[in-house]
Amino acid sequence: MSKDKVILAYSGGLDTTVIIPWLKENYDYDVIAVCIDVGQGDDWKAIKDRALKTGASACYVVDAREEYITDYIWPSVKANSVYEDQYLLGTSTARPLIGKILVEYARQEGAVAICHGATGKGNDQIRFELAIKAFAPDLKVIAAWRDAKWDMDSREAEIKYLEDRGLEVPMKKDQSYSRDENIWHLSHEGLELEKTENEPNYKHMLKNTVVPEEAPEAGEYVKIEFEKGIPVSVNDKKMSALEIMTELNKIGGRNGVGLADICENRCVGMKSRGVYETPGGTILYFAHEMLDHLCLDRDTYHFKQQVSLKMSDLIYDGKWFTTLMDACMAFVDKTQETVTGWVKLKLYKGSIRGAGSYSKYSLYNESIASFTTGDLYNHHDAEGFITLFGLPLKVRAMMEQQVGEGQAIVGSKNLKKRPTE
Repeated sequence: MSKDKVILAYSGGLDTTVIIPWLKENYDYDVIAVCIDVGQGDDWKAIKDRALKTGASACYVVDAREEYITDYIWPSVKANSVYEDQYLLGTSTARPLIGKILVEYARQEGAVAICHGATGKGNDQIRFELAIKAFAPDLKVIAAWRDAKWDMDSREAEIKYLEDRGLEVPMKKDQSYSRDENIWHLSHEGLELEKTENEPNYKHMLKNTVVPEEAPEAGEYVKIEFEKGIPVSVNDKKMSALEIMTELNKIGGRNGVGLADICENRCVGMKSRGVYETPGGTILYFAHEMLDHLCLDRDTYHFKQQVSLKMSDLIYDGKWFTTLMDACMAFVDKTQETVTGWVKLKLYKGSIRGAGSYSKYSLYNESIASFTTGDLYNHHDAEGFITLFGLPLKVRAMMEQQVGEGQAIVGSKNLKKRPTE
């Protein structure tokens, strides 16, 4: 009699490598490992071999890089979504896609369950499981770290579990940062970062970005072209989405751009400290926001900022496949219809400065904005505008003077006596 099947989200890292024998020992499932390439840069052949040697009955590798960029990263760029001012949502944007692909394999294989290795303290357990619930509420979800049969409470315990069974340990003890990498970013948690008073050991930690102080003295210019909010070329060369991200990661990385050390609020209620490398993403966000400034009117831009903030929370919390997310994206897509043009930036030792921008849809009008008086703007028009714009203030001040109370009365405590010498 054939065994029930479980789909395991397999990264080849410590947690998911331990889970393969653990599932077989505790659930007697056939374990089908699914590796989803969103730009981790891993040796997928070696990882597939590791999964099979560790006990998986099958292992599938999916190249989802282009899909990840076009369907998840580009929408976030168009919205300028940033969580708590610094985090560019690198892990958060990838998890909905991974969850969806796990469901697709579960349906194809006739599996009864999906298993993931996200810890009970993290955000990823929520992101994976919300995606699964959105497409397959009937499937069982096994979250190993929350399971009553799971008795490992640390990475050291996981390492010992594999060593006791003569299985390969996919990491060294002195390098055991908890990392998540994709084409958009690389995150680091653990080791010295667990104490907020410690400075990150950047030389030991960083993989894709140079320490800003060690970046080239000359700096570097980069030009990015957008069509309807989506990047289409770098330095006047048309590229695919994957090529754009690969090129900008190289450019940003060698100039020390895109480092963030954040103590963020997880959606599970605790704070967590992480260091993020997002070189290409940081360049794109800066450039795209410059073009938004050029092409969007004041009301639209200011409302988009509110929508962006809401979208950031939705993405961070794993609520990608929701009606509200769809509605927010519909608004963002409308705003991006005229966000077409190019932006030039200068990168220097971790910093980014604007070096020019252009759009045929630009709302900047030199004839109006220039300090030289032109035919399109009459300075006297401002008088009537200010009268109406300031009318509520004037009416309130007149009332205060009439009743003898408030900031507008003679001798008001709000008005200081200034020196006359």
